[in-house]
Amino acid sequence: MIDPDSLPYRPCVGVTLINAEGLIFAGRRLDSTAGAWQMPQGGIDAGEKPREAALRELAEETGVKPEAVSFIAKTHHWLNYDLPPELLGKVWGGKYRGQRQKWFLYRFNGTDDLIDISRDHPEFSAWRWIDADNMLAAIVPFKRVVYGQVIAAFRAYLA
Repeated sequence: MIDPDSLPYRPCVGVTLINAEGLIFAGRRLDSTAGAWQMPQGGIDAGEKPREAALRELAEETGVKPEAVSFIAKTHHWLNYDLPPELLGKVWGGKYRGQRQKWFLYRFNGTDDLIDISRDHPEFSAWRWIDADNMLAAIVPFKRVVYGQVIAAFRAYLA
């Protein structure tokens, strides 16, 4: 049995991408049997700044290029979540207890046809624009507290 307290958090970023109406981009995870939806997120590469990682992850997961978005805000603090016991030791090579995330809010200035989730290494099987309450309801339970903090931080910009 792995002691989670002995493992570090994986450095990560998340992107809350909103459209002109303040609705949030949500992708249905390809690897989830629960049909979970989430916002784009991923690890920070060595030597990469969090904001660079956020734009890279957004492009990798959605096809949305940096020139199609405008920066609005970021969370002031890092937000942590722990993996549930059934995932501990199974994801990320068993090296992490969860993730330590910096979140960024971007406005999407393009049209929906610029969004392309059929990537080289796809994360999502479908996508949609949803409001904040539906985003909270759609995320896996172990990420719900962090998503609540993200939505609270960006609430003034959301539908």
